[in-house]
Amino acid sequence: MRTCLSLLFCFLAASLPAQKIKPVLPLPSADQLKWHEKEFYLFMHFGPNTFTNKEWGDGKEKPSDFNPSDLDCRQWARIAKQSGAKGIIITAKHHDGFSLWPSRQSTHTVRESSWKNGKGDVLKELSEACRLEGIEMGVYISPWDRNHPAYGTPAYNDVYIATMKELLTQYGPFFELWWDGANGEGPDGRKQVYDFNRFEAAAFSLQPHLVIFSDIGPGARWVGNEKGLIGSTNWNLLDTAGFKRGHGAPPEDTLNRGNMYGRNWIPAEADVSIRPGWFYRSSEDSKVKQPAELFNIYLHSVGNGGNLLLNVPPDMRGHIHEADSAALMGLATLVKQAFKDDLLQGSRLKANTGNQARLKLLTDHNIDTWWASGKQQGTVIEIQLKEKKKINTLVLEEMISYGQRVISFSIDCRNGTAYQTVFEGSTIGRKKIAVFQGQETDRIRIRINDTKAEPVLRGIAAYNIPFRP
Repeated sequence: MRTCLSLLFCFLAASLPAQKIKPVLPLPSADQLKWHEKEFYLFMHFGPNTFTNKEWGDGKEKPSDFNPSDLDCRQWARIAKQSGAKGIIITAKHHDGFSLWPSRQSTHTVRESSWKNGKGDVLKELSEACRLEGIEMGVYISPWDRNHPAYGTPAYNDVYIATMKELLTQYGPFFELWWDGANGEGPDGRKQVYDFNRFEAAAFSLQPHLVIFSDIGPGARWVGNEKGLIGSTNWNLLDTAGFKRGHGAPPEDTLNRGNMYGRNWIPAEADVSIRPGWFYRSSEDSKVKQPAELFNIYLHSVGNGGNLLLNVPPDMRGHIHEADSAALMGLATLVKQAFKDDLLQGSRLKANTGNQARLKLLTDHNIDTWWASGKQQGTVIEIQLKEKKKINTLVLEEMISYGQRVISFSIDCRNGTAYQTVFEGSTIGRKKIAVFQGQETDRIRIRINDTKAEPVLRGIAAYNIPFRP
């Protein structure tokens, strides 16, 4: 009987008349929507610097410096998946110009190294490992090249495009292409004038579904710091007119917050290293960020509507070090424990506006269902739990395929006969993890205080996370 009722409810929910929602522009592309759902993935800085204890190579290092003793990309992908990461972005070419694949555009590659007698290809091994483990892959290709003799001349832009073509046509689809704006001297002291418009056009012509990251996108933006932290106000929107990558980018506080009425959908990606440095050093084995610190970063990146890119640099063996692996597994455990039991299951919802029947969709954990209030200002949702429970976290999600709308909101918990405000928030966006002092309550109220248009929400969940950052 219960199964029949559940099926009936699912049928009724699916057959409810679709509400006509006017989108609030700009909107994310289909590829950006998929990117948002990834939430968390790994960065991997790997190259000659791993063996020379440098952060930035000078392009004069010997290719023979790169010689991992036991490269195991399958281990990388396996640990990434177990940690909850949805992919790996590899530094295919860093500022030193050394290529982790046998590029035809350079003589500073794995082909010239002693690793596997010059027959190795890190990109090939990693792409195969990611495919076998069922995670995705992205690439970092530094525009700065401190080794290539053409750097600093117009010809280098052609070289860079040819380099991208090798990567984007030989190793399968990538979910993200990662650029920074680093621009320094080449072998002869010259600086390059990058033709990023050509670079973008070439990249999209080869892989049209790429999300391209830089401090001004176009697919995702830098968050303005390398601590992995996004502020509580985070608009997925950014104005880019008049700005350029690197020097000339928007101010760091703007990159962190976005623009409330920005013209472009360019969401925030928060990058941070699990170690003090970006490349592996044995001296930092005891300085790996511990699970509690990583979880705090998670709450302030994913929990503020962005994505988290956590750098985990392989060691000289070509392995993720045991200390890093342990920290990642600890993070996975904390995230799983925190969000395992949604305390709103079986609760009753009501609102002062909108389609009351669709309110149930807010707690179904289905990313394709949503509820619209039908009212721009003053929306209030009340949730009555089956019984009194201790709650210290509420997770809210907007249906961002209709745009980002909520400007501010409040969360109240009923204490006896009166409501008490426990959280005042600004933006929601893709996800807001609102953490507050634990409350014993059987009723929660969400007040949407200010919006651009009627709120369109896809999810509400409540938790009592067993640890506080």
